[in-house]
Amino acid sequence: MPSLVLPDPMIVRDFLRTRTPYETAKTALFVYVVVTHTLKLYRHIRARGVTDSVRHSWTWACKQALLLALKVPSVQKDVQQKLNQARLEIEDKLVPKAVPQHLALPEEGKSVEWILAEMAKMDSEMGPKANWRHAKLSGAVYHGGDDMSEVIVAAFERYAVSNPLHPDVFPAIRKMEAEIVSMCLRMYNNPDGAGTMTSGGTESIVMAVKTYRDWAREVKGITEPEMIVPATAHAAFDKGAAYMNVKVHLIPVDPLTRKVNIKRVRRAINRNTILVVGSAVNFPDGNQDDIVALGELAARHNIGLHVDCCLGSFILPFLEKAGLADGEDGGARYKITPFDFRVRGVTSISCDTHKYGFAPKGSSVIMYRDAALRRHQYYVLPDWTGGVYASPSLSGSRPGALIAGTWAAMQYMGSDGYLKSCYEIVSCARTIANTITNSIPELYVLGSPPASVVAFASKSPELNIHEVGDAMSKRGWHLNALSGPAAVHIACTLLTLPHVDTFIADLKDSVREAKENPYGKGTMVMLYGLGSSSAVGPDMVGEVATFFLDALYKA
Repeated sequence: MPSLVLPDPMIVRDFLRTRTPYETAKTALFVYVVVTHTLKLYRHIRARGVTDSVRHSWTWACKQALLLALKVPSVQKDVQQKLNQARLEIEDKLVPKAVPQHLALPEEGKSVEWILAEMAKMDSEMGPKANWRHAKLSGAVYHGGDDMSEVIVAAFERYAVSNPLHPDVFPAIRKMEAEIVSMCLRMYNNPDGAGTMTSGGTESIVMAVKTYRDWAREVKGITEPEMIVPATAHAAFDKGAAYMNVKVHLIPVDPLTRKVNIKRVRRAINRNTILVVGSAVNFPDGNQDDIVALGELAARHNIGLHVDCCLGSFILPFLEKAGLADGEDGGARYKITPFDFRVRGVTSISCDTHKYGFAPKGSSVIMYRDAALRRHQYYVLPDWTGGVYASPSLSGSRPGALIAGTWAAMQYMGSDGYLKSCYEIVSCARTIANTITNSIPELYVLGSPPASVVAFASKSPELNIHEVGDAMSKRGWHLNALSGPAAVHIACTLLTLPHVDTFIADLKDSVREAKENPYGKGTMVMLYGLGSSSAVGPDMVGEVATFFLDALYKA
């Protein structure tokens, strides 16, 4: 083995003597930039893998080439025509045409009777819309029954003007919020932990990203934070990372189990990692990541582990008591593994009270292992001219009525009510999953979903699963379309229970229709087909999504 030959110190000294301080500083800056960017590239490739990195680079290059091609006037005109057509179709579906508009304040205030009559008119005249009471929905409405609605409305009426920003004026609201957090912490086995309420799962997740960014900056000196997120994790993590300027490493999941690839997570961790994410259960296909394995990694590297239980909410904590945590059903094996604060390494959990907690929409809870971590979520401005400003989450003023409604819903249900709803909803989901597995040979269920969500895909490229989804839409069902792989899912609720047989019969008919007479022009096929048609497909879908958002604000 050849020996390492070092340069003569005298030559080095003479070389440095010939360099001016400016030249030396310039060289040092160049070396620093090269080393820094090389290290970033190394970490990026290590996290993403060589194959994925090459594929992403190729996709990026193809995208740039296509974008250049789209600048050709004739091509640009054709694309713009199609986008305009899409925009008009969206507006035609969303924006009312014949309904009276109310674009300015009335000269005189209207009576309650007039207001209610006008609301009824809007409900009846704005075209054929899904009646959520017909229950052909995936998630969307987590209805606890008419009796629950009465309880919530009574709470709203009592606390309609309340605002937790002023706890001295509304002490009962402050107490109820603290008790909601406490009940959730006990449900997730951390009675000595801490948390806050938020406006929903997205805010809970964004707050978690903010918390770990600020914690890592203060405790570990990290100024270029990175987080590791499964490909099946909720889009709110990407949203939070965009808001908080945190780099995201998206990790693939096992195609069979639908759990995040632990080996790839391990490889992605570096000195800038602030947070690892796991789902229990995830939104797309309803499967659970290996939280125990993620917890071991997080504890070993002293980084955060956030478990997204927004969808698992008031289902997962009751599975064991309901006798549904471990066993076979219809030939399938369903097993729930540890996911809460009993797992070493779990530092925070988000739980949506407005889903299977049946609380009013706009309520969620973010929980932390201890109060010290929660402090990094707060925003405090002590020297504002308006006085000391401090808020626990994104909002300043918040609707106390929502807090009261959530507290009332949880008191009304109690553990026995949630145990019953857990058993019924999960049994419903497993009936659907088992029927697909055993009686619809053209389809397969993604993974082994243990809770309320079932996603199904096509076994053959000859059957377009989004065609099946569009056929279900014609039968009145409002399901969710997925990509990666192409699939459709249903999130079962209490509203689904009486309609399981109808769902299964309609699904069988839809599969038959999609095979024999594919329509090719349904919403799922057109939108998701566009997304996978080329490297710029996602950009086109993004443009269409922007049209949709614009249309929401057209009166």
